[in-house]
Amino acid sequence: MITVHYLENSRAHRILWLLEELGLDYEVKSYARGRDMRAPQRLKAVHPLGKSPVIEDGGRVYAESGAIMEYLIDTYGRSLLRPEPGTVAHERYRYWLHYAEGSAMPLLLLKLLFSRLPGQMPFFLRPMAGLISKGVTGRLVDPQLRDHLRFWEEELKRDGYFAGKAFTAADIAMSFPVEAGMTRMEGMGEVPAIRRYLEAIRARPAYQHALSRGGAYVYANS
Repeated sequence: MITVHYLENSRAHRILWLLEELGLDYEVKSYARGRDMRAPQRLKAVHPLGKSPVIEDGGRVYAESGAIMEYLIDTYGRSLLRPEPGTVAHERYRYWLHYAEGSAMPLLLLKLLFSRLPGQMPFFLRPMAGLISKGVTGRLVDPQLRDHLRFWEEELKRDGYFAGKAFTAADIAMSFPVEAGMTRMEGMGEVPAIRRYLEAIRARPAYQHALSRGGAYVYANS
């Protein structure tokens, strides 16, 4: 039995969703965030970094969203949710599967961290921290995020999904950056292709069932 260590409001939702799409049995161990929004320390008993998602399967522990997704597809769904190797669709699939964590999430994390910076400082330093946060996000982070937003929109205009006309695991990987981006990026009102994409993935029964199995996932309402 596969065990998913699921942290609320996290990228772990994608793993439950993938398992549902593959039709696999699994159990969920849920964890609530602390006041600092970090994962609880007991996750370190599962993996030294104490991060989520983490899965256990066959007595082994697997971490990192992309690595978990590749493991599950290689092991249980070779012909599912992945285009045929050697095709353009497969090249696009591989790109977006890794882009999600490699390019999109670091910028979104920076946006989140700087938005919270003033509130983490002593009261008398908050005005200065607010100016620093506004300057960094306005001059460095937001311009790059707008580039990524336009990139997503143009790619989704082509076929409706990131790797082509068919839904793939790359769309599961990209769901979290897109959903999180809806809450953190400016200009999300002018992205019809992205909105159609979100409607399509959220309408999938496996997505909805993953929500019912997991803990809180606020981005489903973005």
